[in-house]
Amino acid sequence: MLTAIPYFQQHLEHDLNRVNAVVNQAVQSDVALISQIGTYIIGAGGKRLRPILTILSGKCLGYDDDKLYSLAAMVEFIHTSTLLHDDVVDESELRRGRKTANNLFGNAAAVLVGDFLYTRAFQLMVGSGSLKILEVMAEATNIIAEGEVMQLMNIGNVDITEAQYLQVIQYKTAKLFEAAAQVGAILAGATPEQERALKDFGMYIGTAFQIIDDVLDYSGSVEQIGKNVGDDLAEGKPTLPLIYLMQQGSEQAAQDVRTALQNADREYFSKIHQHVTQSDALNYCMKQAQQAVDKAIGSLKALPNNEITQAMQQMAQKSIERAA
Repeated sequence: MLTAIPYFQQHLEHDLNRVNAVVNQAVQSDVALISQIGTYIIGAGGKRLRPILTILSGKCLGYDDDKLYSLAAMVEFIHTSTLLHDDVVDESELRRGRKTANNLFGNAAAVLVGDFLYTRAFQLMVGSGSLKILEVMAEATNIIAEGEVMQLMNIGNVDITEAQYLQVIQYKTAKLFEAAAQVGAILAGATPEQERALKDFGMYIGTAFQIIDDVLDYSGSVEQIGKNVGDDLAEGKPTLPLIYLMQQGSEQAAQDVRTALQNADREYFSKIHQHVTQSDALNYCMKQAQQAVDKAIGSLKALPNNEITQAMQQMAQKSIERAA
């Protein structure tokens, strides 16, 4: 996705190598199993969008110090710890195209190593010397946890509204994107207007990213999304395509979705997939994602017009092309 953008063609490998140097050092522990699982899950790759957001937010305002890459690694640690915990909660078998850590090492080890990465992230925050960054990340991680619980409470909820769905994804997914961008802004000494602009950019990008993930659960492949298609339905999660069908679809489609969510069984996937693809559900979701991207790009007007902000605009637009 990013390698098609000129800025990233030149700088992405170098930027991520600086992040990975911090990651590879910080994941080490005298406890061998911690290093083994931490290296396994982080070594699986991923898009690294959140740490990239931290780097871009700092660099667009002229900041390019080692602390930027250390805090980009911190953001990746927070993200990875949530993935470890999510996979246990969801009983997932695949993550980033490989077996999940809980599948390989067991639930207990996965949860505890998730805790280790989480606390290591806070050690990296302390290293920044910024109380404001600590405050931002403490609030963000608290909100992310609330979002995860909200999502759990909505399992099988056939009465969920689109507004409630958006609140969940803004808490559990978009908040870390927002905080990742804000951290870069703080390090760079952003003005209040610039900091708000970067926060908004991150939040809208994160929202679009999650909506596209929901789309890919019905239009993607295991290779594309890194997990089994239909996982969300099998877990009883009412994602946006399903909410659309329950509210705007045919009476039969709405009833089938309700039955599938309440039973949380993969055997319903084929029928629901047919309803989704034969309706306007995916087109509707794509329009919602595009609206979020448009707002993200609009927020950049408060920032300097340079190579970095231009790359951020392109990054925003590319974020929805993976489902096109």
